[in-house]
Amino acid sequence: QKPVSETGSGECYRSPFRKPLAQLTNRPHCLDSSQHEAFIRSILSKPFKVPIPNYKGPLGLRALGIKRAGLRSPLHDPFEEGALILYEPPLLSAHDQLKIDKDKAPVHVVVDPVLSRVLRPHQREGVKFLWDCVTSRRIPGSHGCIMADEMGLGKTLQCITLMWTLLRQSPDCKPEIEKAMVVSPSSLVRNWYNEVEKWLGGRIQPLAIDGGSKEEIDRKLVGFMNQRGLRVPSPILIISYETFRLHAEALQKGSVGLVICDEGHRLKNSENQTYQALNSLNTPRRVLISGTPIQNDLLEYFSLVHFVNSGILGTAQEFKRHFEIPILKGRDADASEAERHKGEERLKELISIVNRCLIRRTSDILSKYLPVKIEQVVCCRLTPLQAELYKNFLKQAKPAEELKEGKISVSSLSSITSLKKLCNHPALIHDKCVEEEEGFTGALDLFPAGYSTKSVEPQLSGKMLVLDYILAVTKSTSNDKVVLVSNYTQTLDLFEKLCRNRRYLYVRLDGTMSIKKRAKIVERFNSPSSPEFIFMLSSKAGGCGLNLIGANRLVMFDPDWNPANDEQAMARVWRDGQKKTCYIYRLLSTGTIEEKIFQRQTHKKALSSCVVDEEQDVERHFSLGELKELFTLNENTTSDTHDKIKCRRCVNGHQVRPPPEGSDCTSDLSQWNHCADKRGLQDSVLKAAWDAAVTFTFHHHSHEEQRGIP
Repeated sequence: QKPVSETGSGECYRSPFRKPLAQLTNRPHCLDSSQHEAFIRSILSKPFKVPIPNYKGPLGLRALGIKRAGLRSPLHDPFEEGALILYEPPLLSAHDQLKIDKDKAPVHVVVDPVLSRVLRPHQREGVKFLWDCVTSRRIPGSHGCIMADEMGLGKTLQCITLMWTLLRQSPDCKPEIEKAMVVSPSSLVRNWYNEVEKWLGGRIQPLAIDGGSKEEIDRKLVGFMNQRGLRVPSPILIISYETFRLHAEALQKGSVGLVICDEGHRLKNSENQTYQALNSLNTPRRVLISGTPIQNDLLEYFSLVHFVNSGILGTAQEFKRHFEIPILKGRDADASEAERHKGEERLKELISIVNRCLIRRTSDILSKYLPVKIEQVVCCRLTPLQAELYKNFLKQAKPAEELKEGKISVSSLSSITSLKKLCNHPALIHDKCVEEEEGFTGALDLFPAGYSTKSVEPQLSGKMLVLDYILAVTKSTSNDKVVLVSNYTQTLDLFEKLCRNRRYLYVRLDGTMSIKKRAKIVERFNSPSSPEFIFMLSSKAGGCGLNLIGANRLVMFDPDWNPANDEQAMARVWRDGQKKTCYIYRLLSTGTIEEKIFQRQTHKKALSSCVVDEEQDVERHFSLGELKELFTLNENTTSDTHDKIKCRRCVNGHQVRPPPEGSDCTSDLSQWNHCADKRGLQDSVLKAAWDAAVTFTFHHHSHEEQRGIP
């Protein structure tokens, strides 16, 4: 029986089965006000936490319009693993830290990790060097440098890294520069644009000018120069030398933070308009890229250094008097001991000054990343027809008599061209024989009966015979592709005839081709699935900068006076991305002007390696007087070049001592392997072609680790 409470009592109903949870009363229960206040205070005093699980980002302490208190911080974390630090603020004692103005404290300059993760060790070092030079930390008061790394070492990537860093940061916690300009040969404008896109992937919008009307280009350039402020929409301008020269006025009106000149050896002559237009730019920070900073003489070298850091070598006259004359005198094979000693002293002095603003690494650094390269200089005997035409020409034109004191006249220049073409193939001078030009009177009778230039007739030229063999053996024994390079478009025409005869698929690139089409052709040729076997290249067609890693054999059909052109062409296949062993064939006609040109190249290269590579031991084989021997034909030799180097390692035409240890294909030719027969060769293709017309071969490899050689 349930107890019933009496009505009228003040108590609420209470169940007998369970205890009340709280005191039951009809009066509302009030919290103690001091407890409530404490509770609210505890909520408000807890720091705000971003409601995202495991969030580690900034806590949004900065409100709009309020200056952040405390020290300034660098754009990228200098303590991250693999960070590339270009500038480190000086360490301060605790006492100095209290005194320093926090708004003026310098910060670390750290390369964007997007780039520093892909830079190889030598490229990291290169970026640091470039940054030190352009920020005047290397030579106080000078803001320029020459990036003279050999081809294939990633000069473009290093310069893009420099630009991106300068455009975004500095020790002063703001961009070092607002705008940068890249001036390059027209064939490389698109390449630069693509490289910026490739490495920075849309973080920046460069303005590349590769065509358009004068008004349109002027409008774009004025727009570029008028950009100001922290966030410039297009901070990088990429423009060709030709367009720059025509529109220099628009670019000289304002200032540009940095100018980069690609293939900078174009600026070797301080008299030309391009040099003067670039020099009058309001830009102290100048970087000149050139894989070959010296081409013909030291004065050109002076022009390049003077362009980036005017004054560090004095004026042109002072440079000539103090450096050039003593160095050249000392390098001549006929120099006295005193002249040699003085030349070496001045060379040391020049190197020590220039090395402060020039960085050059040779391609042996690449050997860690690249397969072996085997370079071969192949001397090919003239055919009887070529030899007869050659001797007739020398008898009739008498070019040697016109060559006085090493000065070359116009007619002797045309004689040089005629002889070079004859060495390539008699077909190239056939029309001169028909017209009986000077030197070719009666020469038509020497050609075989019924001869026509329509067919290629490889058997009439020693070099063409060897080339025919090299191509046939390569095609039938491997899936390698071949690049053919010549100075003359007429020779490329002959190559085309040969390819059509032999049913080889080929592509041809010369100066007439548009840049866009050029890029497509290269891309297609490099694809392993493409059927093209041969890529033909005119060494004058802006072939520099082309990447032809789809091929691993390259034939230089004729030598150029300028070693830089040959070096450029040969570096097309042996570069980053190449997976196969590379074979380079440099064909020379034995005993002819071609060997003399090749010897002259070694003189220029000897000069270059002395000033730039600091190889003290470059052998002084060629006297300048020997250049007068250009117009002679030596029929009683297997290699005029081998005779000239007075080789001590060969006895009766056979090599008895191997090349010195540590030598490679960048060494002097006297330190290569010398082969008067095919027994010493490593390349099976050249072995098979030897009997066609080869008389002698110099060969060497880029580095050891010769596993991949068949």
